[in-house]
Amino acid sequence: MELKLLNDQGQAAFNVVAPDAIFGRDYNEALIHQIVVAYQANARSGNRKQKDREEVHHTTKKPWRQKGTGRARAGMSSSPLWRGGGRIFPNSPDENFSHKVNKKMYRAGLCSILSQLAREGRLLVVENFSVEAPKTKLLSQKLKTMGLDSVLVITDNLEENLLLASRNLPGFLVCELRNADPVSLVFYKKILITKLALAKIEEILA
Repeated sequence: MELKLLNDQGQAAFNVVAPDAIFGRDYNEALIHQIVVAYQANARSGNRKQKDREEVHHTTKKPWRQKGTGRARAGMSSSPLWRGGGRIFPNSPDENFSHKVNKKMYRAGLCSILSQLAREGRLLVVENFSVEAPKTKLLSQKLKTMGLDSVLVITDNLEENLLLASRNLPGFLVCELRNADPVSLVFYKKILITKLALAKIEEILA
């Protein structure tokens, strides 16, 4: 598999050879779906809290007598059938949404995503990606020159100027290789990766 190496003008200078063991995998849609769903589920926090009929603040007085009114019998207003009553099966803060994914499956899923990105021409390589000053305008001009609008930049070492310049720029995300996640890889139209980060990917996923 060969990946395009872009220059500062967004033109393909030459190709970089990438191992087929990582960037030449078949597209496994079921596995990719599983790791994306698991990543999003593991980011959820169980902070929902609902009250059952014991916890709601209601009087325990019987609303009306048992017989003779023509209405359905009722014991107390905290019943789940009543408006403002407690929930039958309330959500609790200790609810666990996590999904378990084995390391082998996670790595195979990442390889499948990277392979599909390479086949679609969405995975590009740059020698280095940086800005001279922490200015959003400079970064915006650089992306406009390279013809990029929705891009994820994966670097081996995150520079402070690039991080500060990108915080207020929509459609752009920069991260180190260890922080790259499958959701971002699928979401952005283009993935820019530095040559050093590419070499680290080959060491990790080989």
